[in-house]
Amino acid sequence: NSDYIFPDASTIDYFSSKGMNIIRLALLWERLQHRLFAPLDEEEMQRIDAVVQYAGSKGMKTIIDIHNYAKYKGSVIGSPDLPPSALADLWGRISARYKDNDLAVFGLMNEPTGLPTETWLEAANMSIKEIRKVGAPNLILVPGNGYSSARDWLKNNYGTSNSKVMLDVVDPGNNSLLEVHQYFDRDFTGTHAECQSSNIGIVTLRPFTQWAREHGKRAFLGEFGAGSDSGCLEALDQVLKFMNENSDVWLGWTYWAAGPWWPKDYYTDIEPLDGKDRPQMSILEKHIQSDVIR
Repeated sequence: NSDYIFPDASTIDYFSSKGMNIIRLALLWERLQHRLFAPLDEEEMQRIDAVVQYAGSKGMKTIIDIHNYAKYKGSVIGSPDLPPSALADLWGRISARYKDNDLAVFGLMNEPTGLPTETWLEAANMSIKEIRKVGAPNLILVPGNGYSSARDWLKNNYGTSNSKVMLDVVDPGNNSLLEVHQYFDRDFTGTHAECQSSNIGIVTLRPFTQWAREHGKRAFLGEFGAGSDSGCLEALDQVLKFMNENSDVWLGWTYWAAGPWWPKDYYTDIEPLDGKDRPQMSILEKHIQSDVIR
């Protein structure tokens, strides 16, 4: 029950009843694969299987999200202890297991950071190539470097910008999306309950949206969340409206966070509290559309 926790049936049932059609399952690389280039841990994989199967029975897909920030046991991808080929090996094994199951979506890595953007591109392309090599047609979510921040996508504060490097993502199966994250608090980290302004989400997503449209890229907002005060609810409403209005770029989203393990006062949480919906849920429901992933 640590690093990380699997949702139970009641949680999946609740979000299915709200019209959600995908969940993002955060997983720890070290628990899936105890040694690099080793077989996957069967007990852990069976836990994942159970979530994928049950969510699928409710009409929901599951994102298999390697939630490691481009690291493994403290080493970052590209260091001597962690070559890019290690991530490709992991994804080759995972995709071989789910290649005949379109309910599984492959989230290559949560928020890569601490490495050159070019190194992250190499790891991503090697992983994509391995996934397609085993015959898996599944949807792949490809993040950028620098925590995959939408606001920073065109900047070079983490090295060469994603806007330059990630143009070279290669997917032989032509079934992948760029995954970005964005929060709306004072330092854009999602660690403060108050939002900067009601339109901060649009301000931060617009440059990335324009870039993606210009280059024919489609995107997925893999993490965003807001507190429950009126300012944050308005910001949440506006950013969801913005994505719906720009559906040529935005294919869908996953809100952070849910699950019964969070503290009751965790301000972005949309897990029901004492049997009642959180305030954010009414905003999310308002913008659910049948033709998007949400």
